[in-house]
Amino acid sequence: MAKTILLFSEGLDSILAGLLLKKQGIEICAVKFITPFFGWELKENPEKFFKKIKDLGFEEGKLYDITQEFLEVLKTPKFGYGSFANPCIDCRILMLKKAKELMGEVGAEIITTGEVAGQRPKTQHRNTLDLIEKETKLKGFLLRPLSAKLLSPTEPEKKGIVKREELLAIKGRKRTPQIELAKNFGLKEIPSSSGGCLLADPQIGSRVLKVLKEKRPLNLETAQLLTLGRHFFEDGLWIVLGRNQRENELIKNISSNRFPLYSLDTPSPTAVVLEGNPPLSWIKKLLVKYSKKAKIKLEKGEDVNLIELSNKNEKD
Repeated sequence: MAKTILLFSEGLDSILAGLLLKKQGIEICAVKFITPFFGWELKENPEKFFKKIKDLGFEEGKLYDITQEFLEVLKTPKFGYGSFANPCIDCRILMLKKAKELMGEVGAEIITTGEVAGQRPKTQHRNTLDLIEKETKLKGFLLRPLSAKLLSPTEPEKKGIVKREELLAIKGRKRTPQIELAKNFGLKEIPSSSGGCLLADPQIGSRVLKVLKEKRPLNLETAQLLTLGRHFFEDGLWIVLGRNQRENELIKNISSNRFPLYSLDTPSPTAVVLEGNPPLSWIKKLLVKYSKKAKIKLEKGEDVNLIELSNKNEKD
């Protein structure tokens, strides 16, 4: 039985690409790459991913954290950014190169994606699809089942391992063919067309671009924090405030043993100082601004004090 690595976003297109090959008897190893900007929730709850793999009938699923490699791509993308800080082409190339490295490990002869010709303006024009094949040195072994009949035959098709006549010729941005195909496969839920990347979000993407432009520290911790809270930037200063209890807890956990943490002795946001050494009075003023209960206490003439939180992880 032939085997393929499926680049699995959990979106509809990658699901259908896998199901089309599974129907032909190809064994599916669904691989999902994660960073703080996409798929990160699976870091804490991988069972959700593996349940989906099982429900779809795929033989194997693998999760890989590629944060360090991705951050280097994010800092200097060869092919630039999309609308905000999304280096879509370089990201696709990175994932395919990582998948290529895994082929021997999992015993796969093919790499499969759910790409549809002409669907996405940045990464799925015909010229871009060819460019990605060239950059990854995967020409002939990168199969896109949903648009295969619009593209050159791959080696597995030429050898009869994959039946080209059972592949499709979908193109463009309309999802009608995919939705019909999903119904034919009996999918009970129709997921979105992609896993979603926070770097394409206007607020987060603009924030990340600012950090990149100003050459502020970008590492695992700051990347995670860039997806949370309110961010305040001044020359040599970067501070983040949580917007709710969940974000406050996440900020504490992410910042453990790395950055100064502050709060008030009344319910308030958690503040983490990522850059600089702001006066404590400035931090207190900022926290009061976003704490209704602190404002009420001050209006009554009561004291509100700044407290430095222990930045030692409670798990330690």
